Amino acid sequence: MIEVRRAQRRFGDGFVAETVADLHEAWMRQADAILDDEVLVSTVYEALGRRHPQSRTRGRRAAPAEMVLRLLVLKHVRNWSDAILEREVRANLVYRDFTRVGGGKVPDAKTMGRWGVALGPTVIATLHRRVVAIAHQQHVIDGRHMRLDTTVVETNIHYPTDSSLLGDGVRVLTRTMKKIAAIAGHVGATLRDRRRSVKFRLLEINRIVRSKGALRRAQLTHAYQRLVAATNRVVGQAKRFSREIRVGVKRSADVLHQAALEAWRQELDTFVPRVQQVIRQTRARVFGGDTHVEDKLLSLFEPSTEVIRKGKASKPNEFGKMVKVQEAEHQIITHYVVYPKRPSDADLLIPALAAHEEQLGRVPRLVAGDAGFYSAKNEAAAQAKGVKRVCVPNRSTKNTERKREQKKRWFRNGQKWRTGCEGRISVLKRRHGLNRCRYKGDPGMERWVGLAVIADNVINIGRVLVTREGP
Repeated sequence: MIEVRRAQRRFGDGFVAETVADLHEAWMRQADAILDDEVLVSTVYEALGRRHPQSRTRGRRAAPAEMVLRLLVLKHVRNWSDAILEREVRANLVYRDFTRVGGGKVPDAKTMGRWGVALGPTVIATLHRRVVAIAHQQHVIDGRHMRLDTTVVETNIHYPTDSSLLGDGVRVLTRTMKKIAAIAGHVGATLRDRRRSVKFRLLEINRIVRSKGALRRAQLTHAYQRLVAATNRVVGQAKRFSREIRVGVKRSADVLHQAALEAWRQELDTFVPRVQQVIRQTRARVFGGDTHVEDKLLSLFEPSTEVIRKGKASKPNEFGKMVKVQEAEHQIITHYVVYPKRPSDADLLIPALAAHEEQLGRVPRLVAGDAGFYSAKNEAAAQAKGVKRVCVPNRSTKNTERKREQKKRWFRNGQKWRTGCEGRISVLKRRHGLNRCRYKGDPGMERWVGLAVIADNVINIGRVLVTREGP
């Protein structure tokens, strides 16, 4: 049974509140008032209630919606895992008071991990919009300025090489077929475990790659031929296992075991095409010399991962998703987008203005961005919308009039302010874990980014309000 707020106080709640009354961090007191907002709590309550038709009225008493919201925000404020979040809240009275756990039992890590999935990216985006609206109501932001930048949030994968992807495919398919054989017995196709021979091929390829000499290329090609051949045989076995489960050759009289067989058949049907795609791109690169294979697969487990090059000397290739972040005054992030496919930065400026106007009810007076967002069409469209100063530099410096415009004081000051967006992204990566997404799939990426942005906004709004209160 789900509640909006905890209806009955526990014996230890008063002791906890009295003990930590003067121990909260400064921003926590203001954040406590923000997270107590009725719209935020009811949004979480409605989302949790949609998991099961009668979860609001039946079943064991679950964590109230306000506790769910605060625990999720605290997790991303501190960039903790679910297990660390559980341990820290259990051990710290300040966190118990802030999250409304009080003297009660802290939910376990697995339960907290399910909350984010239950909310989903759409609900988290709604929560973010409400937090921005609260900042607007509190006059923390007024929407007169806007700056934006893009970054890459990496998916949680290892560095993708053809050999390691083939090894992943063999490992996953063999592991699943072993589970099937344990239930179905020795009927139908017999499993041959090739993981040991594939491991030797991977070690051989790694040694050849690190070596030097005239025969290196021929040795590498031969090793890849043996690896691809072994992977093909494993794929063939997986297809036979899937087909035999479908026609009933491999089956179980136990209902639960039969359901498990069907689930593992679906897993085989999911991973076999991905492994075949890895085989095709390996053949194209190693045997055909084609390094630009269309729709290249970079991970069997995060198939939508992209290779994104942002021109960084320390990290020329990043594997993940592009994210746009735009801010208003006091470093408050007013909008974010996780793009399924990397767009051109020049295509993002006008939609960002539209999102700013929709959220804050006005067009910004000044818009700042780096040179990637510039185009003459964008500048004209922004000015037509009512933007007075478009502080986006042009890479081309042949136009003398444009060079003079970019040397004016307002333009230089706008570009100085723009660099703060890079600092905000750095803080998101270092403090809130935006350097690498720990959630799975595209919805997981959107949840990870959204919760990190909410956590950062809550801290910054709280600090502004504390500063206004004075000493």
